[in-house]
Amino acid sequence: MTTNTTRRHLISALAAGSAGLALSGCKPQENASSTSDFRPVTWKMVTAWPRDFPGLGEGANYLAQTITEMSGGRLHVKVYGGNELVPPFEVFDAVSNGTAQMGHAAAYYWKGKVPEAQFFGAVPFGMNAQETNAWLYEGGGLALWQELYKPFGLIPFPAGQTGVQMGGWFNREIHSIEDIKGLVMRIPGLGGEVLKRAGGSPKSLPGAELFTALQTGNIDATEWVGPYNDLAFGLYQAAKYYYYPGWHEPTACLECLVNKDAFNALPADLQAIVKIATRATNAQLLDNLTARNQAALDTLVEKHGVQLRRFPNDVLREFRKHAQAVVAELGQSSPMATRIYTSYRDFATQAGRWMKISEQAYFAARDLPA
Repeated sequence: MTTNTTRRHLISALAAGSAGLALSGCKPQENASSTSDFRPVTWKMVTAWPRDFPGLGEGANYLAQTITEMSGGRLHVKVYGGNELVPPFEVFDAVSNGTAQMGHAAAYYWKGKVPEAQFFGAVPFGMNAQETNAWLYEGGGLALWQELYKPFGLIPFPAGQTGVQMGGWFNREIHSIEDIKGLVMRIPGLGGEVLKRAGGSPKSLPGAELFTALQTGNIDATEWVGPYNDLAFGLYQAAKYYYYPGWHEPTACLECLVNKDAFNALPADLQAIVKIATRATNAQLLDNLTARNQAALDTLVEKHGVQLRRFPNDVLREFRKHAQAVVAELGQSSPMATRIYTSYRDFATQAGRWMKISEQAYFAARDLPA
């Protein structure tokens, strides 16, 4: 069976059961239009990524196409890449004020407006994709996220996990924490604050600007996502040292932002379709990157001569020390931050205990020498 045929069958099956499914954190609104009275509409989706960009852009396209197909065209979603309708870092405001009905981005981009949102983007040395999804969908995390965005007229949904990222591209080798001091690096969110405390200088730049900034020397290093995305950006042409692991983003949880008024105007079945489509996209992006990252890494190393490096343990320990302080301080910055931090911390502790005797123990057993 072809991939497209399989996908159509999946969408048909999801659509058949969508009207009766309520996902956590956002129930269909009582004042929504009835199905019989609703006329087909087109929504604009603005994104923080270049149009059709491998991985992240593909995830946005998948979300839009899934909603359009599941709704039979009654809700058509048109995708706009970064800078096509609004700049990448203005997605939040564009959806909030109704310029677009939907957005696809990452929550840590809004730290200047909603600092607590960083908990839902990426937490350095925090939970991985599997643990984060469990917290969001089953541990109360999504309800807190939606409460946080409510004053802005927005409803957020998880819409793409990256899994553990790479540590980034560097124009010089990192032998010790001394090599971090004075380093100018593109790294957003909480990871950027950790780098700053370790002596580096973080910058927040949209993805489309990374190659030029690295090539011209405006930055000494940059993180992005992982091999599949990074190969597409050609970052290997601007720096040759590629470091792991991605301590700063054990997963990046991308978000779908939906304008609350636009969502409430939908009938209940279309509201359910939006929710189901975001959950499908959340899984699809992780599957996409997991399937393609190693082949892309092989290409980077074997074809382009990239030097793969692991961060020294003393550097990772220093980053982890600062990360614990940075995350705890954010958790004390407001009553809402405290609620989110407490929920995240407690769930991470519980999930981490299970991971040690399940996933972690299994990997160790699988890698035992013969």
